[in-house]
Amino acid sequence: MVFLAFGISAAITIFLAIRLSIYADTIERKSALSGILIALLLGGATSLPEITTSVTSIIISNPDLAVGNVLGSNLFNVMILATLDLFFRKHKIMIYASKENRYTSLLTIFLSFLVAASLFFNIPYHIFGIGIDTVILIIVYFIGVKIISTYAAEHVEEEEKQEENLQDRGPTLKRAVVGFSIAAVFIMVFGSILTISGDRIAVITGLGASFVGSFLVAASTSLPEAVSVVIAIRLKNYKLAIGGIVGSNLFNLLILAGTDVFYRKGALLSAASGSHLYTIVASMILISISLFSMSRKNITSSWFYVVPSILIIACYFIASYIIYLNSAA
Repeated sequence: MVFLAFGISAAITIFLAIRLSIYADTIERKSALSGILIALLLGGATSLPEITTSVTSIIISNPDLAVGNVLGSNLFNVMILATLDLFFRKHKIMIYASKENRYTSLLTIFLSFLVAASLFFNIPYHIFGIGIDTVILIIVYFIGVKIISTYAAEHVEEEEKQEENLQDRGPTLKRAVVGFSIAAVFIMVFGSILTISGDRIAVITGLGASFVGSFLVAASTSLPEAVSVVIAIRLKNYKLAIGGIVGSNLFNLLILAGTDVFYRKGALLSAASGSHLYTIVASMILISISLFSMSRKNITSSWFYVVPSILIIACYFIASYIIYLNSAA
């Protein structure tokens, strides 16, 4: 039964992720919202299953699972982007990254640094059960998003002129907004079922107690992001493809902060294992490499172009092995 639930929920999640990308593409072209806000919306929508997993982890008093779920998802997301960039290397999607995409990555790296510092120093102080580190994380998050959104708004008119010939493509704006909202709700439901059933399969097959089992759960929670990137590339909306991943990573850190609100035993990060420090540092390294890839211009050699993506994939598996060794210790 659990295998059937996994298969059905996977199929429905894929369908919903496809619709989310199409609706996000339409909203970006037909509304006054900036590309960065649309990317954050898409990234937030595809990250909704992580909310259920993290909150459930808090309910069962497992702060390590709550923290590991979010940080592991960020690590996995960057690997997804690198893998798809390698697969669609002829498109050279990373050279289409906007300044907003790069600024979002910078903000994610900075917020990740704050999380890493909190894990390293094990800060126990809290306000009404919410960690001081979490409060700082939330404040910096919203200030950073506000700055990026303000900058993006100044460049909306220029982007609109470049895309006037695409305005009639796809569904109407009203239908896209309604469809996006409905798909977001259902992707949280079926994405959560996918995650829970994936976790159960890992346990049933004997992989649940091992590091290998976590890969199935990580792949399950990141399936919406992977599908949304593929569809955005098919639509030739490369900025949205990149923005969906960087937006998801940024939103995941907000999920981490929000999870601390539900954790009533003090500061969440101080209760988590210090081994998560390896995961957050690894994600910072991978995001930094992807940021370098986004910043390059006028790349003529296809082989030179894919070097950062190959490096990200290699670093991902090296980091995973290091994390495995330290989690098993």
